Amino acid sequence: MAARGMGARGARAGARAARVRAGGAAGAAAAGERADAPLLGRSPEELKRWVEGYGERGFRGKQVYDQIMRGSRTVEDMTNLPLSLRGRLEAEGISVGRSTVHSRVESPDGTVKLLLRLSDHRVVETVGIPAENARKPRLTVCVSSQVGCAMRCAFCATGQGGFSRNLEPHEIMDQVLHVREDFGKRVTNIVFMGMGEPMHNLRGVVPALKFFNNDLGIGARNITVSTVGVPNTLARLAEHKLQSVLAVSLHAPTQDLRKQIVPTATAYPLEAIMEDTRSYSEATGRRVSFEYVLLSHVNDEPEHALQLARLLKRHGQRTSHVNLIPFNTIDDTEFKRPSRNRVKRFERALKGEGIQVSIRETRGDEASAACGQLKNANQKLPLPDAA
Repeated sequence: MAARGMGARGARAGARAARVRAGGAAGAAAAGERADAPLLGRSPEELKRWVEGYGERGFRGKQVYDQIMRGSRTVEDMTNLPLSLRGRLEAEGISVGRSTVHSRVESPDGTVKLLLRLSDHRVVETVGIPAENARKPRLTVCVSSQVGCAMRCAFCATGQGGFSRNLEPHEIMDQVLHVREDFGKRVTNIVFMGMGEPMHNLRGVVPALKFFNNDLGIGARNITVSTVGVPNTLARLAEHKLQSVLAVSLHAPTQDLRKQIVPTATAYPLEAIMEDTRSYSEATGRRVSFEYVLLSHVNDEPEHALQLARLLKRHGQRTSHVNLIPFNTIDDTEFKRPSRNRVKRFERALKGEGIQVSIRETRGDEASAACGQLKNANQKLPLPDAA
């Protein structure tokens, strides 16, 4: 009996391996992972080869793709597939790759922060930011690229919570689908300004960028990747020839001041970052934008604005755009939000030097969903399994 049992298990394992060789491995290539990687993120052609590995006709792959894009969260939800096929996929534990909503908070301005529970029970935050009063209504999603962050920027809540792990491509894609479903409308813009440093996770970020552009139809120039700077990564990103916007977070016009605000500045000096941004612009033909969090009486004096203008001009970035971000209050920090007068004074000083500049409107502050406020108490350890 034991021998027959082992033989049966061996036969099942052999059949599974044959399916993987025939179709699963090809489908997994899109996710850059193992053959049994989640389905979310695979193209129709990859899913076609994958279902053919199960002995099914290729059109079933397009059906799977369509169901994922329409919001199916499990194989069981894909009611357009034969019951027998669904049963086989479920028995093998095939996952779509969707998370579950752990909690939802809505700000009076309509901004929604979702805390998403991942398959390992860790949680990550994503934010939906509507702009109904704009000339062209928008729905922007602020996505996370990591659970936590290792950069430890002094003014950022995420860095205070520490780092757990990188997000997989499907876990980044899933965030945008959740916001789309929550609002019941198309997402128009995406910003990688949530939890984590995107440049520490290019393996997850680049496939997600392509998915947002190719599968969700979001214009590449409506997608922004924000980085505080990681050595030797901008050149790697440039190799992909993406048309997305690169936003480099400076937060200080001098190396000495930046080291006080951004601990990793010691390993990646300001001058080196500026040289790398110029090389990125030359390689991609894309203008780099810069972000600058204003901290009252720390980096918001007119002299700081003049130093910033000189820095940009010295590195051939005088035509770049600077996005000023008034500090959003977080716990356990000595930093303060500057007054509106100080913010406007800094803006005027930059404009006086011919620098293009704008002030970011704070959204979601009441829900702790504004820039720099994303932090959860569960990013180091997974939540207990509700089951």
